[in-house]
Amino acid sequence: MAEGLVQRLRATKVKPAEPAECGNAQALAGVLQQGLPAGSQVLVRWRDGAGALGLSMSGDVPARLHDAADQLMATGHIHEDAQTLAQLWEGEGSLRAAIVAHVPETTPQSVRRGWLAMATMLVAAQLSATEAQARAELLEKSERLQQALYEIADLAGSDLEMADMLRRVHAIVAGLMYAENFYIVLYDDVRDSIRFLYFADRQDPYVADPSLEIPAIDMPNSLTLALLRHGEALRGPSDVVREQFGVARDAVHGPDADDWLGVPMRRADRVSGAIVVQSYDRPDLYKDEERALLSYVAQHILTALDRRQARDDLERRVEDRTRALQHSNRDLQAEIVERQRGERLQRALFRIAELSITSETLERFYAQVHDVVGELLYARNFYIALVAEGGELIEFPYSIDERDAVRQTRQFAAGLTEYVIREGHALLADRPLIEELQRAGKVRTLGTLSHCWLGVPLFRDDVVVGVIAVQSYSPAISFTNRDQELLTFVAHHIGIGLMRKQAQDRLMVAHGELEQRVTSRTRELAEANTELLSQIGERLRAEQQLTYQARHDALTGLPNRSQLLERLAAAIARAQAESAQGHSPARHFAVLFLDLDRFKLVNDSVGHSAGDELLIEAGRRIVATVRGGDTVARLGGDEFAILINDIDHLQVAEDLARRVLVALGEPCWVAGREVFPSASVGIAAWHARYQNGAELLRDADAAMYRAKANGRNSCAVFDEVMREEAMRILDLEADLRRAINSDDFVAYYQPIVRLSDRRVIGHEALLRWRHERRGLLAPGEFIGLGEDSGLIEEVDWLMYAQVAKRLAREDFGYISVNVSPRHFLSPDFADRLLRLLDEAGANPHRLRIEITEGALLDDTARALRMLRTLRSNGVLVQLDDFGTGFSALSYLHRFPLECLKIDRSFVAGLVGDTRPESMAVVRAIQALAGSLGIHTIAEGVESEAQRIILRELGCQHGQGYLFGHPTEQLLPMASLR
Repeated sequence: MAEGLVQRLRATKVKPAEPAECGNAQALAGVLQQGLPAGSQVLVRWRDGAGALGLSMSGDVPARLHDAADQLMATGHIHEDAQTLAQLWEGEGSLRAAIVAHVPETTPQSVRRGWLAMATMLVAAQLSATEAQARAELLEKSERLQQALYEIADLAGSDLEMADMLRRVHAIVAGLMYAENFYIVLYDDVRDSIRFLYFADRQDPYVADPSLEIPAIDMPNSLTLALLRHGEALRGPSDVVREQFGVARDAVHGPDADDWLGVPMRRADRVSGAIVVQSYDRPDLYKDEERALLSYVAQHILTALDRRQARDDLERRVEDRTRALQHSNRDLQAEIVERQRGERLQRALFRIAELSITSETLERFYAQVHDVVGELLYARNFYIALVAEGGELIEFPYSIDERDAVRQTRQFAAGLTEYVIREGHALLADRPLIEELQRAGKVRTLGTLSHCWLGVPLFRDDVVVGVIAVQSYSPAISFTNRDQELLTFVAHHIGIGLMRKQAQDRLMVAHGELEQRVTSRTRELAEANTELLSQIGERLRAEQQLTYQARHDALTGLPNRSQLLERLAAAIARAQAESAQGHSPARHFAVLFLDLDRFKLVNDSVGHSAGDELLIEAGRRIVATVRGGDTVARLGGDEFAILINDIDHLQVAEDLARRVLVALGEPCWVAGREVFPSASVGIAAWHARYQNGAELLRDADAAMYRAKANGRNSCAVFDEVMREEAMRILDLEADLRRAINSDDFVAYYQPIVRLSDRRVIGHEALLRWRHERRGLLAPGEFIGLGEDSGLIEEVDWLMYAQVAKRLAREDFGYISVNVSPRHFLSPDFADRLLRLLDEAGANPHRLRIEITEGALLDDTARALRMLRTLRSNGVLVQLDDFGTGFSALSYLHRFPLECLKIDRSFVAGLVGDTRPESMAVVRAIQALAGSLGIHTIAEGVESEAQRIILRELGCQHGQGYLFGHPTEQLLPMASLR
């Protein structure tokens, strides 16, 4: 019985059945039933190695057999009775099977054991065979998948066009699963847009354009877009998936599919695209196996696309680099051509210079020059024209031409040659330009009219003495600007060579004449030779003198700043070299910066000649005081510098400075007067922080100013305090520049009143700086730095702009602003100020400018023009600080002034010991103003007593703390009580 059962089982192919298929999978149970009595029922339940359940039954079996099989699979045993047979078989891994049978009658124990053993063997054999078949099918699928991935990788590296490559990828995917309807999209999550890279569908006629970028906002009902944003695979009928994600039906996106499967393509954690397959006639076609397969293939397709994109990018970069190299090669070739051209030009110039010496005659020289020019440009038609003595004739010592074989000497006419001589520059003219010049009457054609004509002048001592010309009679040959530049450059050297050759020829003629008259002219030749040698010697002496003058001061004969800086640079280099060798210099050096005290007084009192005498004497005394190896230099004006080398200690420099001061302090006679000069000396010693001599001179200069501040006729050493002060000034200058850029300046206004009733008639605008750290600064804290750096002009214009806006906005009398001499003498000051008032909409008649006497006397003619321009436009001028300068009618009556401002020093003296002198000065100023028909303003009025005295002296207006301190606001035109 068992053998027949086995044979029937082997002849029967049993397919593992899913639970849903149990009604159709009864072959195994049916075979086992044949080994039992009639009416028996058999049930076999198993779990394969992958964990899938299988079931086989011999017809309809009662529920208790199902329960028994489940219990046996779960616990390994069940309760058996006389009519129940049960056996559990366990294979490798999770493979196991439960065999349960019901017999209608009691069966002997031996038969039961025999049947169970046989059933166990058959089930084990069947399940093992089934497992082996499943593994074989899985292996086959793996091989097909591996082969597909290899083919996709090969396609990525092929030279196929993208469309062909994707069609082949489609064919590969179709070999793994149903993919007749297949498309690939790429997704840009930054731009939120889609590109259909490939699209194949038997029902949807859509044609994909890979270059077309579709914004997501244009396809809100796209199932593909829902897949991309979901980021996970989607599977099922189209309408079910749309309903799941709330996507409305839209016929634009094609027909619905019975089964739809889409998987995303990812780069790291970002969705970069998707692959979709769909079926229109086969529902429930795609399972988890197809989803997993398509997901796996999708990543390889993305890798292939990335490789293709990377290759395309690489090819594009290679192409770009190739183009760049081609451009570089063309540039290099052009450079080589230009260099070769330069070499040819250089050889031509050398040849011309050589011909000027070696040519036997001028005619031979002209012909050889023609050959040289012909090597550089088209010169078949070439001639040289020279202006004859007297300038009325033009000679043609050399001419080669296809049309005009002979060019005769002619009167100076209106030809192209004469045009170049008159204009003094080259002319490149084609036929239209020549005709235009003829119509304009500038030239007249002489000889055959050329198609293109190029002529350049020949110069001798900046005077045009001739022309070199080339011309073409054929439209096929024209000259260019490059040819013009070339011929102009060559013409310069031809002119030099021609002059040399002419001089040589004249010398040869003279030599021939001398040979003919050797006896009578021997003495003259000797004299000429002596004169020539004298000229050569004089030139050598002149060159030596120029070299000496370039390195020495013309007045004192001392080394100048340039030579001093050279010696300082050498000293610094020596010190740095010793430091670089790992040890400090054993010997040091220092710089003394010396400035004569009150030297300007000498110039102003006894004249500049006397000042020069004093400078020469000062230089002589300094040289006599220093050591032999020291360098004394005059830097300019009354400034001297001393470089002291090889000193052991700074005390040596200080001792030398004191000796120099003692020597300079000795009296001397200048312009018939005995003067006692003195000086201030600043000392800066070598330090590793110095990089050049200018820095040493700068610090020595700073120390000199410290000495002047300490009382003159003294010396001071530059130290860290001075360095910090220099850094402070540097920082303040930087702050000043930033303040100009951010307009941190403000105008404060001090009222100007009528002394009789204290009524405000105007204001003076005073500059203030709102410093970001130091608060409000008065001009005294930064005005000197601003004038030294030249920044004060920009600051003043900022204040002028504020005043102009205030004038346009408020009507409280006039406002006066201070103008420095540098501003006032600027050529465009008046125009710029009037333009500023016009742009602000301010009335010029309400503006006054205050200038000092020095501004009037620096350039009286310019100052007078400036004052008249301002006055004609309504801007009046007040003379500030009157009485402290020249204060003379000899100049004052010439200028259209509106007011004199009496300096505060005289107003302060009206009360106290100096009252008589101050009253006399004020009375004289009042008389002077009265004679000129102008009024006065007293500055610095701080007490009622001063106001009363000024009123008694005839002064009508004043300003000062008595009437108000400077504020940002203007005071109304009312009396101040």
